Amino acid sequence: MQRITAATAAPLFGTDASRRIEQAAAATLPPHALMQRAGLAVARLAMAVAPNARTIWIACGPGNNGGDGLEAAAQLQGRGFAPVVTRIGDDTRLPPDARASLQRARDAGVRFADAPPAHADLVLDALLGLGAARAPGGLMADWLRRMHAGPAPVLSIDLPSGLNADTGALSLNFLAPAAHRTQDARRLCLSLLTLKPGLFTGQGRDAAGELWFDDLAASPGDVPLTARLPGAPVPMNRRHATHKGSYGDVAVVGGAPGMAGAALLAATAALHGGAGRVYLAPLDAALPALAPTQPELMFRRPAALPLEDLTVVCGCGGGEAIRDLLPQVLGGSRALVLDADALNAVAADEALQRQLAGRAGRPTVLTPHPLEAARLLGTGTAEVQADRLRAATELAQRFGATVVLKGSGTIVAAPNQTPWINPTGNARLATAGTGDVLAGMIGAALAAGHEPMTAAWQAVWTHGERAERWPAHRPLTAGALARC
Repeated sequence: MQRITAATAAPLFGTDASRRIEQAAAATLPPHALMQRAGLAVARLAMAVAPNARTIWIACGPGNNGGDGLEAAAQLQGRGFAPVVTRIGDDTRLPPDARASLQRARDAGVRFADAPPAHADLVLDALLGLGAARAPGGLMADWLRRMHAGPAPVLSIDLPSGLNADTGALSLNFLAPAAHRTQDARRLCLSLLTLKPGLFTGQGRDAAGELWFDDLAASPGDVPLTARLPGAPVPMNRRHATHKGSYGDVAVVGGAPGMAGAALLAATAALHGGAGRVYLAPLDAALPALAPTQPELMFRRPAALPLEDLTVVCGCGGGEAIRDLLPQVLGGSRALVLDADALNAVAADEALQRQLAGRAGRPTVLTPHPLEAARLLGTGTAEVQADRLRAATELAQRFGATVVLKGSGTIVAAPNQTPWINPTGNARLATAGTGDVLAGMIGAALAAGHEPMTAAWQAVWTHGERAERWPAHRPLTAGALARC
């Protein structure tokens, strides 16, 4: 068993792949052995989380996830704890392994109840597991809301009930509204056999909380990955015998009147991200007056930039004015990061879309948030958020570019490659300008010579990690983030 952290590199398997791995593992073991391993793993983590617990409420559903909970109850009872099991489902319709674990729990003397205990020191969610077809309803929904509203830690078995393993969408949102949130009870999830992508994106991170993993001594074999956790990037070791030209030139094109700060943030981030030289080509002629403390930035008119020699970050605060520059930028830039208003302009113009797709072979990174991704795909934000992996992969294939779909669990996708999901970041990034900072950081990594997917991943991971180590009592601004 291992704790999953931001530095963990690991394969992720969706519902279909996880089922194939489970079937292959079960075929090599005696009947019920895999569920016994799962129940023991859950019991071990429960004892570590609440070693002095007097009452442990285990809410069990009608399938094998409920069976894992019943097996954990038997294990805990045998170790001196006092589990109380509430169940939903018909004994005669239980899968064979779950029926065996039910009998083991009864034989161990586990207490069964019709209603949750008035007080519990720990709660185990074993209601719904992998591939649940319907949203929790009725008594199951009531129990879910109750456990997540209470003060006791909640340990979800394999997945938080109602969380889609593939997409990170919650079919029943038991999370408190952000505006009304005070202090949530501790949440944990022990993912069994495989790590699922939905735990890392969409609502998955909030629903799961602390994430643990036990592969139950089973190998995934040759089952194809759904996605991957890339792990922490290795800091670049700069050699002594180098100069500013060794680390590439970045040009930021954007900053229309009233939005000049966005371009300045991107340029500052590129500079602090290690670019050898950074040019700022503002659409607002007054922008140089805004940067008296950043003398390293070199100001140019957009038309004067030698695009063929540059990594261009285009669109940050560009407004409507960026549209007229895009044909030149798309056609001439050596490497390109398209952000914000540049993406909106592309979404509204089929000629620009064709030109963007025609860049295939030249390093290109798109950095949409969900609304910008929806515009590029001709759909709605809800559809994008309902399946973020699919949306990012579709954009990458459509435009032949690396795509960074921002949000909780940012997706990095490229044509014909396994996508990566970023595990770093938090709500401190929910402030104006942090996306411009990310675009500048990606530009610096591209200019240094990293291939686009690596450049995007390194910047996204570092961007989120900076927010995680920012002091909790101090608000994080984009300007501070750019200079970390």
